[in-house]
Amino acid sequence: MVLDDLGSSLRGTLDKLRGKSRLSEEDVEEIVKEIQRSLLQADVDVSLVMDLSDNIKTRALEEEPPKGTPARDFVLRIVYEELVGLVGDSTELPLENQTILLAGLYGSGKTTSAAKIAWWFSKKGMRPAIIQTDTDRPGAYDQSKEMARRAEVDFYGDEDADDPVQIVRDGMAATEDADIRIVDTAGRDGLNQELIDQIERIENEANPDRNLLVIDAAMGQSAKEQAQKFEESIGIDGVVITKLDGTAKGGGALAAVNETGSSIAFLGTGEEVKDVERFEPDGFISRLLGMGDLKQLTERVERAMQETQAEDDEDWDPEDMLKGNFTLKDMKKQMDAMNKMGPLDQIMDMIPGFGGGIKDQLPDDAMDVTQERMRSFEVIMDSMTDKEMENPRGIGQKQVERIARGSGQPEEKVRELLQQHKMMERTLKQFQGGMDGDMQRMMKKMQQQGGGGGMGGLGGGGGGPFG
Repeated sequence: MVLDDLGSSLRGTLDKLRGKSRLSEEDVEEIVKEIQRSLLQADVDVSLVMDLSDNIKTRALEEEPPKGTPARDFVLRIVYEELVGLVGDSTELPLENQTILLAGLYGSGKTTSAAKIAWWFSKKGMRPAIIQTDTDRPGAYDQSKEMARRAEVDFYGDEDADDPVQIVRDGMAATEDADIRIVDTAGRDGLNQELIDQIERIENEANPDRNLLVIDAAMGQSAKEQAQKFEESIGIDGVVITKLDGTAKGGGALAAVNETGSSIAFLGTGEEVKDVERFEPDGFISRLLGMGDLKQLTERVERAMQETQAEDDEDWDPEDMLKGNFTLKDMKKQMDAMNKMGPLDQIMDMIPGFGGGIKDQLPDDAMDVTQERMRSFEVIMDSMTDKEMENPRGIGQKQVERIARGSGQPEEKVRELLQQHKMMERTLKQFQGGMDGDMQRMMKKMQQQGGGGGMGGLGGGGGGPFG
């Protein structure tokens, strides 16, 4: 998931409290220092880090934990609540007819984000359309058209036009049947008067319901200054943070946006059009701390079921992976559904108790089943006998040679498949039986004490990790 290093560090710090029933001042001091280090490495502003760590320290020492609550669970709740406050709220974005204008600098990811947001709305049952108005950047029209094709949404642009306002005017008329219209604008290396004037003219013509600012997560704390400048010039209703999958500065960008008084609408977490998620602070922080995100998990499962037509996959459940003997047939059957849900390591982060510390102990490639690898694995498995699919451990060198010849794949790739299956089988057996004791106790306490609202806010009124 995004900001994995930050999550691993925070979880490692909290795990030092395992087995303790009470907190000493020394315990709290050590935890606070580790949290400070983790957040500073994630590029969160120093003053914010100090405020947050002071709040955590004060609450941990002065608040009385619920009876029978282990020290780790008590501090975990406090850290969770403080981090949710740090990243702020989610931008209001109702599922209704609206026009959304995207603004941002060169390289921020506007064109890709337009397709991702359109794709997200389409999966909610809406009919989106993208209107491409960037007449400055070479290739903007072609890129936007291709991204719209991948997202399977309507597209309007005019590669021969040089007036973005006229493109918007024509595009609004051409896409009048769309529920959601997303207007992609040009960028600049910096927010100058030329860019402001152009966006203002486009805004006047499109009359958007919401202006979303697209920011590259690598900007870190400087995202605050950019957000403030755009807010002063055109006004922004929310922020899209992109490229959270590849930067250590994501924490700085997340916190900086909240400092501007704005809110976050979407997170971009990869290169594919489906690598986008609606920002939900409760679920986001829950995953960061290894507590899962059932809401996001449910959405992904439902989406995979809708997209997978085969009857075998209609009743697929993520916890099926944790039951019984995991054969190559099981692996093949689930690969397509898993691919539709996204990377398996992200899915594990969303299952309470399965991500977090357990996943941190796995080899980096234990859950690495990319689309390219899946395709080669499927070809290889098509060349196997039923017996080999049922009992991959019995496949010897002569069988590897035969399978490689039959599939047209190198022997090394066949062995890679067998090794991947072995790692996944071992990993899933490790998950078998469910969650660790501490997490089970926490879930029970939340259910008993919070109903839908959770233990002092942990449930988030139905939107949190266990709501």
